Amino acid sequence: MSGFQFTTPVVFMVFNRPHVTEQIFNEIRKIRPSKLLIIADGPRPNRPDDVEKCMATRHIIEQVDWECEVLKNYADVNLGCKRRVASGLDWVFSIVEEAIILEDDCLPHPTFFPFCQEMLERYRDDQRIMTISGNNFQYGQRRTPYSYYFSRYAHVWGWATWRRAWKCYDVDMNQWPEVRTGYWLFDILGSMRADIKNGQCHFDVMGSMQAIEYWYKIFDSTYAGKIDTWDYQLIFTSWLQNALHILPNVNLVSNIGFGVDATHTKIVRKCANMPVEEAKFPLQHPPFIIRDAGADDYTQTTHF
Repeated sequence: MSGFQFTTPVVFMVFNRPHVTEQIFNEIRKIRPSKLLIIADGPRPNRPDDVEKCMATRHIIEQVDWECEVLKNYADVNLGCKRRVASGLDWVFSIVEEAIILEDDCLPHPTFFPFCQEMLERYRDDQRIMTISGNNFQYGQRRTPYSYYFSRYAHVWGWATWRRAWKCYDVDMNQWPEVRTGYWLFDILGSMRADIKNGQCHFDVMGSMQAIEYWYKIFDSTYAGKIDTWDYQLIFTSWLQNALHILPNVNLVSNIGFGVDATHTKIVRKCANMPVEEAKFPLQHPPFIIRDAGADDYTQTTHF
């Protein structure tokens, strides 16, 4: 992009995988952010090899060779995915108003960065929008003639957000017991799912009930501490706020970290190592902010 000036802070979350960390770092190096914030978890006590791997991973950050303010939030002990990411992003948004966030296995297309920066600026004060993602899980289906669409789902393999959105985040999901007992998921997800075929609208009650059952189990397990993660809480938070997420019409980030050394993505799925495409500029902005229910239903069925 001619004349593009990149000014957005970048957050890089790392742990113990230097081989993928270096690939992502090299993509960050290309856009030369002026502020780079590093979140790192500490070695696990039952894995002696983690000490060396964590040190090797952190050493990659020392390769910053451009004018850049590097801020580090390194854990001395292992906090786990849930607490490390949540506490790290709390730290980030105590410093900056907005940021682009990458984990150590999320390989972005170069246009991911200007896409996020433009979205951050455009929707900075729009309380309806909670996050911007680089992910598209429509597998070639183009949902809109515009450059992006609005979704109820937050995808975080390369994403961006603002302090004003993150302040709503609650890693402990303290509102879940009330939502659970009040059957609020029925109101959030809808009691019926509409499917338009050949110009006719058909209602799929069963599909909606399956989604409700799925998220009930996910949220209940996350609240109970059975799942060591932070991102389901982000989806839950956004639903409580009736917020939306921006998803690009092409996939801008590929998760290259699936495998046995991953924390959660050990089993290779369809969404692993997806090819990335170029976001075309100038971006074509939709003239309205309406959730794409068809795209969301497809994502619920194929991704979740």
